[in-house]
Amino acid sequence: MKLRQYSLLMTIVLFAASAAFAQVTIPRESNYQEMVQIVGDTKIAITYHRPNAKGRDLWGGLVPYGEVWRTGANNATTFEATNDITVNGQLLKKGKYSLHSLPANGDWQIIFNKVADQWGSFTYDEKQDELRIKATPVKAEFRETMSITFENVVGNKTDVTIRWGELAVPFTVDVGDFKARFVAGHIRRTNSERMTLANFVLSEKMTASYADALSWVEGVERTSKTFGVLSLKARLLNEMGRKAEAITTAEEAIKIGKAATPAANTNALENMVKAWKEGK
Repeated sequence: MKLRQYSLLMTIVLFAASAAFAQVTIPRESNYQEMVQIVGDTKIAITYHRPNAKGRDLWGGLVPYGEVWRTGANNATTFEATNDITVNGQLLKKGKYSLHSLPANGDWQIIFNKVADQWGSFTYDEKQDELRIKATPVKAEFRETMSITFENVVGNKTDVTIRWGELAVPFTVDVGDFKARFVAGHIRRTNSERMTLANFVLSEKMTASYADALSWVEGVERTSKTFGVLSLKARLLNEMGRKAEAITTAEEAIKIGKAATPAANTNALENMVKAWKEGK
């Protein structure tokens, strides 16, 4: 083999070897785990490293009372929810948090901190807490390896339980009325589609479809009586020759628009109403 070809081959081999080493994940004593649970329409994800007891005195010893704990090993444990939820009855907004705990001889505190990516609890800042809740430990069957589990996944709730040694610390996550949320989301999407179609019909002067467009807008009006909805309805009524109804509807739209927060810009519709009243 020629020297130049040999040099090129060795370069490729060394590059491949270095790339392979760059992807190596060094094993850790406390293994990493990802836990995902869907509750209704909400995804809840927990990531943490699992330490082992190894015969050590855990509570009040290895894990001191009264000191913030990472709730695991290595990186801080993380907790993520895709919708607003309640934890033991208290609101936690959707997002990703680091999950710390404050062990005690009695009730614990479970802490959701806005800084999700941190090493342990060493840089933990109480000012970044989003929520603290109280959790009551209970005696449990011995667990050598720490675990965080989803239990009693029923309806819109699940219990999240921290287990290690002979202790279990449960707290309850409630995702709310996901059925109503599903219906409301569907209505919003349907209303948006109806308004888009009705606007298209009006802008393209598709007179044969005006009655259909009006029925779509009135369907939206039944669940969402806003300035935008009534404004479109008024313009359709005017195009259909129903001027008196158009004026009444537009005046109602203007009233609602001015009372909204923030107030809608009603100038264009007010000018239309003025022109309609003048027979233009």
